[in-house]
Amino acid sequence: MIYVYKITVGQEKIVLDMLYKKIKKESLKIPSIAYFEDLKGYLIVEGEDEVSVRQAGLRIPHIKGVLDRPMGIKDIEGMIEAAKPAVLSISKGDVVELVSGPFKGEKARVIKIDTNKDEVTVELTEVAVPIPVTIKANTIKVFQKASDAANAS
Repeated sequence: MIYVYKITVGQEKIVLDMLYKKIKKESLKIPSIAYFEDLKGYLIVEGEDEVSVRQAGLRIPHIKGVLDRPMGIKDIEGMIEAAKPAVLSISKGDVVELVSGPFKGEKARVIKIDTNKDEVTVELTEVAVPIPVTIKANTIKVFQKASDAANAS
């Protein structure tokens, strides 16, 4: 069965290491552990039963718990797909609207994309002096794709 640990975000690799050592030391019946960089706050484990999975997670810092029910492969695929970075759907030249932060509601043009940090540098368009601002990709929504603007001309 496949189970999912809820982990403190940013501590996945540390927990993975501690969990692996505990499983080896105590010979627990957990054949595999999966960690996906895009799936923040979760570790996926394959265990014989829920008891052994919960026992493995006992007294390991940053483990908040085990999700209530075992998961299927389709559920895991859905979680991983939903965790894909927002930056993948954004292109240089797109017009975007900022949905949070001090410039909420402003329109801007994408001038640089940093996929490693999931950040986008935009230039505000509705201001007297255009200023570049670097923000997280999840704080914007695409207003007009660059390709659509070129086709409309």
